[in-house]
Amino acid sequence: MSKTLMGTILIVDDNLSELELISHYLREGGYTVINAVGAKEALNKVLEQKPDVIITDVVMPGMSGFELCRRLKTHPDTEKVPIVICSSKDQEIDRLWGMKQGADAYLTKPFTREQILRAIKAVAV
Repeated sequence: MSKTLMGTILIVDDNLSELELISHYLREGGYTVINAVGAKEALNKVLEQKPDVIITDVVMPGMSGFELCRRLKTHPDTEKVPIVICSSKDQEIDRLWGMKQGADAYLTKPFTREQILRAIKAVAV
């Protein structure tokens, strides 16, 4: 029995082991995965490949996940794409700031496979 693909997810993280872990969870969940090692690469890939959901880390060199989120939500081609922030920044103020930047969900690391799949299902339209 083959899995039906449930959509394409862009994962943005400068930590390759995190990127690999999230990719693994999502592929097991039936999603197509695109990886970007940093926000600048993500901005290019999001316009080229039009993912259904974006998962981004916050702390990255060059441009933070918060700034990436803000840019995507103010661009007409990407403003409707749901964004899940996935960060080790676990303070309530970080979560509130992430939501203020336009994030649709905020997960803190470490997370389980179930938590990440649930977050995606919650934001996917």
